[in-house]
Amino acid sequence: MQVKKWTAAAIGAVLALSAAGTAVAHHSFATEFDRNKPIRLEGKVVKFEWVNPHSWIHLKTKDGTTWRVEGGAPSALLRRGWNRNSLPAGTDIIVDAFRARDGDTRASAAEIRFPNGRELSLGNPTTEAVAAAAKRGQ
Repeated sequence: MQVKKWTAAAIGAVLALSAAGTAVAHHSFATEFDRNKPIRLEGKVVKFEWVNPHSWIHLKTKDGTTWRVEGGAPSALLRRGWNRNSLPAGTDIIVDAFRARDGDTRASAAEIRFPNGRELSLGNPTTEAVAAAAKRGQ
């Protein structure tokens, strides 16, 4: 009987630590990105990562710099009409985003545009709210 209690306690501890690690790994927009540092990136998609908790677009700009642009989770993108093949390598896009606080070539974006003017939401609710506030002048 005592062994079962210790086993249950050990399993509970492992599960609690696993959940805590996941919670720490996820971040808030304000922790990593600066709403006062907007940036426009234009270039070609190098790679589109369809991963949780955020999708990532790797974008090579005209000056040869590769940026990683954070988007929403795949579930949020699906609701907006995306799929894992929506941005094949070589696609030209324009991204209005917010730079990483640490100066890295990372940014968070609410939407992307194509040279023909078509827009797609990246499904990132926090960035969408920040972008909407910036448009209102707040």
